[in-house]
Amino acid sequence: MKAMFSLLQTYFLFLVSFIILISVICFKWVSFRLKMKKKLPPSPPKLPIIGNLHQLGSSPHRSFQALSQKHGPLMLMHFGSVPMLVASSAEAAKEIMKTHDLKFANRPKLRIPDTLVYGSCDITFSPYGEFWRQVKSIAVVHLLNTARVQSFRQVREKETSLMIETIEKSHDSVIDLSELTFWLVNNIVCKVALGRSYQGLKFTDLLAKFVHVMGALCVGNFIPWLSWIDRLSGLDDKARKVAKEFDEFLEGVVEEHLDKRRKGEGHSAKDQDLVDILLDIQRDDAIGFALQRDTIKAVILDVFAAGTDTTYASLVWSISELIRHPRVMKKLQQEVTEVGQGKSMIYETDLEKMEYLKATIKETLRLYPAIPLLIPRESMQDVKIMGYDIPARTQVIVNAWAIGRDPTLWDEPEEFKPERFLNSSIDYKGLHFELLPFGSGRRGCPGVQFAIVMFELALANVLYKFNISLPNGVEEKDLDMSETNSITLHKKQPLLVKATPRF
Repeated sequence: MKAMFSLLQTYFLFLVSFIILISVICFKWVSFRLKMKKKLPPSPPKLPIIGNLHQLGSSPHRSFQALSQKHGPLMLMHFGSVPMLVASSAEAAKEIMKTHDLKFANRPKLRIPDTLVYGSCDITFSPYGEFWRQVKSIAVVHLLNTARVQSFRQVREKETSLMIETIEKSHDSVIDLSELTFWLVNNIVCKVALGRSYQGLKFTDLLAKFVHVMGALCVGNFIPWLSWIDRLSGLDDKARKVAKEFDEFLEGVVEEHLDKRRKGEGHSAKDQDLVDILLDIQRDDAIGFALQRDTIKAVILDVFAAGTDTTYASLVWSISELIRHPRVMKKLQQEVTEVGQGKSMIYETDLEKMEYLKATIKETLRLYPAIPLLIPRESMQDVKIMGYDIPARTQVIVNAWAIGRDPTLWDEPEEFKPERFLNSSIDYKGLHFELLPFGSGRRGCPGVQFAIVMFELALANVLYKFNISLPNGVEEKDLDMSETNSITLHKKQPLLVKATPRF
C-alpha cells in the first residue's frame, strides 16, 4: 500500500511538472506569435544585457539624430531591458503628443528624480493621474496664469535694470555674461517663487550639481540587477547629498514663511509668492486631499530649478549666436533702438512691437531647445503610431533638438537665420510640432509665458544698451559653441565678452 501511494505521488508530481512545462511552452509560443504579428518600429542592432545603451554617446541628442538618419524617424531601442521609443520627426512627435497624448501622458519611474524630488511628487515627474492634475493646476492657476505673470512685471524690470547697471560699471573690462544672466533669472524666479533672492557661490554650486545629477545615466533604471554600478560610481551618494542639501534649503524657505505668518507679517493676496500660495492651499485643504510638506517643497523645487536653469541657458545661446552673426545683431539693435526711442531701458510694454526680437528667440529655441530630449513619457496602453505597434509601458523620448534641425522642415537648418520666422505662424507654445522647446500636450511645460517674457526683456535691454564683442581680439567665428552633457543644453564655456555703451 505504501509503495502504491509513493508511486501515485511520483506520478502526480510528474503530471504537474509536465502541465507546467507545457503551459510555459504554450505561453512562450503564443507570445512569440503575437510578437511576430505586431509590426514594431525599426531598431538599431543591440548587444546582450545592455541593449543599445552603448550607442548613447556623450551627447545623446546627437547620437539619436545620427541613428534616426539611418533607421528612420521612429526607432524602437532597448536600454537594458527597457523598450525605448525615440521620435525624431515632427510627424512622430505630433502622434505622441497630440493624436495619442493621453496614452503617452504617463512618466516612467526613474530613480534619480525619485531621490531628488521627494519621490517624484512634483509637476514634472509625477505619474499621470489625479494627484498630478491637482499639483499642476496649483502652479498654472496660481502662479503661471497670464494675470499673475504680468503682475511680476516690476520685479523683472527692476532686476533687468540692476543687471544693466552692473554691466555699465564694468568699464569696458571683460565680463562673464553667463554668470550675469544666471543671477538675473535666478533673482527673478526666487523673488516670484520664494519671496526674496538668494545669492552666493554655494547656491550656484547646488543648482549646478542638481542639474548634473539629474542628467546623469543611471544604470539601475534600465538594468535593475546592475544597480550596484550606480553605487560604485558614486551617483547614488551624489543624488542623496544634493537632495539633502536642497531639502535643508527648502525647509528654511518654508519655515521662514511660516515664521512670518506666526508673527502676523504675511503678504497680502496681491504680493503672495508661490510658497505663500502653497501654504494657504495646505491650510484651507482647498484641493480635496492633504497637501504634504514634501509636495510643497517638490513644487517649489520644480518651479525654481526649471525656471532658472533653462531660461538662462537659452539667453546665453542667443547672445552667443548674435555675436557670431553681426548682421543679425545689427538688425536687432536697429529694432530695439527704434522702439526704445531714447528711453532709459526697454520696458515690457515695448516687447510686443519687436517682431525681429521674437524671431531671434524662436530661432535660438529651434537650434538650442533647453531640454533637447524632452522629459521621457511612458505609454499606458498598446497603441499604433505611423503604422507601428507600440506596446504598453514603452518609454518615449522626443528629440526636440533633431526636429529643430530636420532638413525636410527647415531650409539650411544649421544656419542661424531669424528671418525664417518673420512671416511664419510657427510658434513654440506646443501647437506646431516643428518647434518643441517646451514640449506639447498634457505634459508640456506650463511655464512658457513666464520664461519667454524674461528672455525677451533681458535680450532686448542688453542689445539696446551695449555693443557686445569678444575680448582679446578673438574673432566671432572662433567662439567656442561646444555644449555640456546634461539634461539641460548649456554652453560648455562661459560667455566672456566686452560690453561697450551704445549711447
